[in-house]
Amino acid sequence: MRSSSTPITRRSILGGMAAATVIGWSTSHQAWARESDSFAHTAASLPALDGTLETSAGVTSTFNHDFGHMVTGACWAVLRPGSVQDIVKMVNYARANRLKIAMNGRGGQNGDEESHSCYGQAQVPQGGIAIDARGLTKIVRIGSSSAVVEAGVTWAQLTDAALARGLTPPALTDYLHLSIGGTLSVGGIGSTVARYGLQIDTVKSIDIVTGNGDLITASPSCHADLFNTALGGGGQVGIIVRAEVALIPAPPKMTVFTLYYNDVTAFLADSEKLMAEKRFEGQVGEIARTPDNSGWWYKLEGQAYWKGNTAPNRTALLTGLHDERASATIEDLSFREAVFRTDGDEAWLKENDFWGQPKPWLSLFVPASKAKAMADLLTAELNGDDLGAGFLLYYPYPTSKLTRPLSVQPSEPTAYLCDVLRFPAPGADIARMLDQNRRLYDKAVALGAKRYLVGAIPNMTSADWRTHFGARWKVLVAAKRRYDPAGILTPGQGFFG
Repeated sequence: MRSSSTPITRRSILGGMAAATVIGWSTSHQAWARESDSFAHTAASLPALDGTLETSAGVTSTFNHDFGHMVTGACWAVLRPGSVQDIVKMVNYARANRLKIAMNGRGGQNGDEESHSCYGQAQVPQGGIAIDARGLTKIVRIGSSSAVVEAGVTWAQLTDAALARGLTPPALTDYLHLSIGGTLSVGGIGSTVARYGLQIDTVKSIDIVTGNGDLITASPSCHADLFNTALGGGGQVGIIVRAEVALIPAPPKMTVFTLYYNDVTAFLADSEKLMAEKRFEGQVGEIARTPDNSGWWYKLEGQAYWKGNTAPNRTALLTGLHDERASATIEDLSFREAVFRTDGDEAWLKENDFWGQPKPWLSLFVPASKAKAMADLLTAELNGDDLGAGFLLYYPYPTSKLTRPLSVQPSEPTAYLCDVLRFPAPGADIARMLDQNRRLYDKAVALGAKRYLVGAIPNMTSADWRTHFGARWKVLVAAKRRYDPAGILTPGQGFFG
């Protein structure tokens, strides 16, 4: 008899081999049954698949952790889809057998692919089915203004394919080796948010398998309620399998201006001035440790695109700012070098044993009127050990640029991304950092902040989530009831308890 690690394929399901392994889920025994099991007759037969369903511990164990390495799941089966129809079939199977199911983005590169959620958001409980997004990695079409891609394609793959045609996605995350379907489920933020919003704001349509097992094409004009609750909705109404995303002409080069400030008020004022004047195509900011690690200072990065062979006017771009000019750096990079810069950071973090450690990140949207208060709170609360080899992003954007309803924002015209991206050293007190995250989150909410779904905030209750979504909570609940009434999709978000 074949071992239980043998994939379940169309051939074995249909009896092409006499000694099939797992044949289906037994609800009465709460277990995946093999032909040799005494309770095999109680198992619901699996559908024929173009891909495989794998149940060996060697496979499932790699889906029971994520990038955060703080929450351990209990996935018992992994679907490696050979087609979108495999996902349709297994969603229907999961619903009929009361199993949970979730897409796992498998971000990363060089053999270290894993879910890039930080706190178990993409995990499933015992018996549940994880879908390997790497089974859907086709770039279907690249046109003059958009690309159609399957959900497992990474932004790195799409960026390289688009650059070959002189194009780029307008909104890119800082780290590009993330699945497109995964970031569209949470938002996707990067340096051009002040111009183009989140990645979900650049999507023209999606193909999505709902919790009812229906494959639907949704857009702003067709099934708009599904479109608007799938994008940034944490995987609660369906599994995104394909998307059409916008493309724009790519510049050949980028000049990166890095400015430093000792005074937080000057840093915030210049950050908002540059955003309002749209001097730079991309803009980010950071609250950073000083070079001697004795305290904090503030870093502002402006990204100016070249027009053909014409470099940006450096003098004009820096006029009227109040940075510590002697510390400023200016660098000319090819566009690809610029957008793939974090690959070098990744390599360093891996070489120095930070990448695989637990990472209790905290991601917030803070109203601009409270930006100084939040910055002061962070610099008083955190120290160098709290960040480790990580960093604390802090930069403004107009909230009007974020158009999808479930990317809930502070009720002000301008907000700040506050992203505490910790990479602690081995042996760090992670429990203390999680408690710190919860304390900072509660204080931020009192200031009018909202959270970004990727972070690690312990003990979130349904009441906390209702407060977060505010008036849009009813929209999410109504969509959940309509498109996933059995509640089988992406339970790790914990929105509903």
